[in-house]
Amino acid sequence: MAIELNHTIVNVRDKARSAKFFTELFGLPPAKPLFGHFLSVEVSNGVTLDFCDADYDPEPQHYAFLVSEKEFDAIFGRIKKKGIDYWADPAKTQKGEINNWNGGRGVYFEEPSKHFLEIITKPYV
Repeated sequence: MAIELNHTIVNVRDKARSAKFFTELFGLPPAKPLFGHFLSVEVSNGVTLDFCDADYDPEPQHYAFLVSEKEFDAIFGRIKKKGIDYWADPAKTQKGEINNWNGGRGVYFEEPSKHFLEIITKPYV
């Protein structure tokens, strides 16, 4: 059997707020309760992001998602419509821009608990 990532816990200050932000922005079904204290969001490859309330300020993590060109347009459109700050680079020096690395498009933005999210249309070489 090949080794695959199955799930990861995403510690946030408000799991309902962060899960809703994520599902609405990415156009996914609402998060489902899991084991009473997680809100689980499944992405298309079967991996789940299990949002969990933390009673501390979680250290921001980076989560990158490979999306199609059509999905990029939809997600990026929602980012702009909601007035979410975005950057072309992880250092946040190119605010309000997207990148065209590896012949695709990419953009970085933050969710409510300050985790750094990225969408890309081509995987990094």
